[in-house]
Amino acid sequence: MEGLLHVLLQFADLVVFAVLLALGYTVGRARELSHFKSIRRREKEYAGRVASFASRYPPAPHQLQDCVMVSGCVVVGSDYFKQFAAGLRSFFGGRLRAYENLLDRARREAVLRMKEEALRQGCTLIFNVKVESTNITGGNRGGLPAVEAFAYGTALRPPRT
Repeated sequence: MEGLLHVLLQFADLVVFAVLLALGYTVGRARELSHFKSIRRREKEYAGRVASFASRYPPAPHQLQDCVMVSGCVVVGSDYFKQFAAGLRSFFGGRLRAYENLLDRARREAVLRMKEEALRQGCTLIFNVKVESTNITGGNRGGLPAVEAFAYGTALRPPRT
């Protein structure tokens, strides 16, 4: 028993690292899945209420409506486990799926926030939709990767009768 305790004390840093890594994976994965679930639910909710498309000009019947610019912005950060896994992956090469999911979540959330703003302003159609994204960690060593997504477009209000 004393020998086992001695070995554990020698590897205490490694044990703490492994526990924190496992905890980071578990909590990060649960939060990511919860966010994706929320995104899917809201995408279904807005599907029939606000149409959005990337076309530069609105469809012909909509040209005489009131228009307003709408936008949505979000910053989504990564967790330590994803950073660790991506570091290993970049060492060996290949796709960084963890960061692909991060960017996908950010873009979809930004579009949803843009649609929410359009609905608040009484709009039902958004055209000329653009989505910009950027890494906001600034390359600082030790900082967690985070991505900002900004979606914007021109929203149209239905004609008042």
